[in-house]
Amino acid sequence: MPVSGRNPNSSFLPVQATHHFIMTTPAWLVSYNALSSIAWFSVLVLATSYPEAQPQFFQDTQAYVRLVQTFAIVEVYNSLVGNVRSPVFTTAVQVASRLLVVWGVFYVLPNSPANTHWAYITLCLSWSITEIIRYGYYALNIVTEGNPPKFLTWLRYNTFLVLYPTGVGSEVTILFKSLDEAERVVGAWYKYLFIAILATYIPGFYMLFSYMLKQRGKTLKKLSPKKEK
Repeated sequence: MPVSGRNPNSSFLPVQATHHFIMTTPAWLVSYNALSSIAWFSVLVLATSYPEAQPQFFQDTQAYVRLVQTFAIVEVYNSLVGNVRSPVFTTAVQVASRLLVVWGVFYVLPNSPANTHWAYITLCLSWSITEIIRYGYYALNIVTEGNPPKFLTWLRYNTFLVLYPTGVGSEVTILFKSLDEAERVVGAWYKYLFIAILATYIPGFYMLFSYMLKQRGKTLKKLSPKKEK
């Protein structure tokens, strides 16, 4: 299931610090989102300034990209304990689909032709820019008590128009170009697993992108200055 855009309305719930474990406090949520935004910024720096081209770029950076993306497992925890409004199942599926790429392909199939394809670079760019904005928006939304900077809100609800298709396209390309390697290294079942997951991108992309367009319309309408009668 495509995940590059993520649920744009998975806003964080205000949680009282008293009588709760620290990982359910606003301070925890701000810290998690701020650190995640910084981590993805470092991925963007790598993707835009790394001196080596493919295949060296993949070999030198894939472990770090995998680490940063794996940290997103915390989002499932946040959903499970009620820190965010996103359903646990939806969040888990979205995170798992990215983990399939970084672990199921990059780690299990290190010699897949997909890894040294241009899709790895566009994946890093799409994921990193999306997450810098998304996590930064969430962190500031908590700090400002629901009034993040307008420019960040604008970025949050406009950049997905480009980054979501490019991110999904990169994920699909990587999985598709790994089919033969999946069968050779792991077995036919692994190849068919990839095929089954690829099939979910078609309805998944349509549903999530359509939902995000609706949220974009509502949010940008609120940002527009009200006309005086």
